[in-house]
Amino acid sequence: MEAKIFKIDLPAEAQIILAQSHFIKTVEDVHECLVNCVPNIQFGIGFCEASGPCLVRHSGNNIEMESLATKYANEIGCGHLLVVVMNNAYPINILPRLKDVPEIASIYCATANPLQVLIMETEQGRAVLGVVDGFKPKGIEKDDDVQERKQFLRRIGYKV
Repeated sequence: MEAKIFKIDLPAEAQIILAQSHFIKTVEDVHECLVNCVPNIQFGIGFCEASGPCLVRHSGNNIEMESLATKYANEIGCGHLLVVVMNNAYPINILPRLKDVPEIASIYCATANPLQVLIMETEQGRAVLGVVDGFKPKGIEKDDDVQERKQFLRRIGYKV
C-alpha cells in the first residue's frame, strides 16, 4: 500500500464537493439535482466509474467547471469518487438535496478552502481515506468574533 496526497487549490469563488457514489446513473441524477437547487448555478461533475470500462464520466453546464471536476476526478482516481466544482452557489444550498440522490453513499467534504485529499493505493486501486479541509484552528472565538460571525451571516442573507 502507498499513501498519497492530492492537493486542490480552487479558482477564486469556486466551491467543491467530494462524495462517494455508485452506479453510472450518478452523473445524470446529480446534474438534475444541481440545476434544480440553485438558479444560475455554474457547475461541472466528474465521476470515477469503478467497474466495466472504468471511465471518468462527466457533465456540467460550464465548460471550465466541468473540465476542472473531470481533471480532479481523473487525477485523484479513486473508484466511485464524485467531484462537483461550482460557482454561483454554496454547498449549503446543494447538500440537503444532494444527500437525497439515491446513488450518493457519503460526502467527504464541501468547501472553498485549500484541500488535500488523502489517498491510499493498493494493487487493486485507490481509496479516499479522508480530506484536509483548510487549516487548523488559530484560537477560540471571543465576543468580538461572535459579533462578526453573526453580522457576516446577516450580511450574506443566511440569517435575519
